Amino acid sequence: MNKYMEEAGFWDDPARSTKLLKEAKNLKDTVDEFQELETAYEDIGLMIEMGYEENDASVIPEIQEMLDSFTQKFDELRLATLLSEEYDACNAILRLNAGAGGTESCDWCGMLYRMYTRWAQSKGYATEVLDYLDGEEAGIKSVTVQINGANAFGYLKSERGVHRLVRMSPFNAAGKRQTSFVSCDVMPDIEEDLDVDINPEDLRVDTYRSSGAGGQHINKTSSAIRITHIPTGIVVQCQNERSQFQNKDKAMQMLKAKLFLLKKQENAEKISDIRGDVKEIGWGNQIRSYVLQPYTMVKDLRTGEETGNVNAVLDGALDPFISAYLKWLSLGCPDRRSQDAE
Repeated sequence: MNKYMEEAGFWDDPARSTKLLKEAKNLKDTVDEFQELETAYEDIGLMIEMGYEENDASVIPEIQEMLDSFTQKFDELRLATLLSEEYDACNAILRLNAGAGGTESCDWCGMLYRMYTRWAQSKGYATEVLDYLDGEEAGIKSVTVQINGANAFGYLKSERGVHRLVRMSPFNAAGKRQTSFVSCDVMPDIEEDLDVDINPEDLRVDTYRSSGAGGQHINKTSSAIRITHIPTGIVVQCQNERSQFQNKDKAMQMLKAKLFLLKKQENAEKISDIRGDVKEIGWGNQIRSYVLQPYTMVKDLRTGEETGNVNAVLDGALDPFISAYLKWLSLGCPDRRSQDAE
């Protein structure tokens, strides 16, 4: 990379130079992580040798702690090697939409938004809300958030689909068990200027007042933008930028990315998958179930991965599910979908 940087004209193309610098940083970070693992492995070996030589059992807890840390970092690095698709390294744009169910579904949407932002924080990723619509009584009707960090899309593509919650609803006076659904769409934030031919006549552009927290300009003017691509039904929205023009540019970037990915697909099933489209946010389409009553369990219906620690998952502990999905994907997605009603 230093050789390329020293070449005349390297900085003449800012887009290309920025892309190369980003790739170089990602590669350097991977090499640094591997070298840190090598050092940690050697340190563990030395501690074990010292313990044997001195017949000192007191070092066992320290060795165990070092081994646990090594195993965690090793698993993270191994997981990153499964991210080999073209846009896995990109930032991610994640959108949540509450399904039928009124306040209960909006509350579930808010819980998932918290889960994903907690997960992002644990990875050191930055989050930026692009579009936000409050629920009428509580929670969130819909939200679009950009998650910035290396491999964010590669990890979060595992979350695309319908998420199902089963619990005793706090909004139900009778205290009955209730089922709610929220759809999650995830796409890469492709920064390059994509060569996508869009007919202006195929677009419907709507402006509306922004909602939710976002600064003094929020709710002052109709600066938020919604673009509908009529032939495909794709809808993108942005309200985060300071002006209507900036919101429109960001929305168009998102639309181009979706259409570009659609164009690359070879069959209708893959098209549906990359768009994140769900015909119905309800029964039969869920990828993961979160059960709080009468027992506690989170189960992924594609990979079979499950845990009884629901609170940890809702606090952002998604790595086991992401890992299981990427391994499942690398094996060609064998059919392991649960047929259980629950």
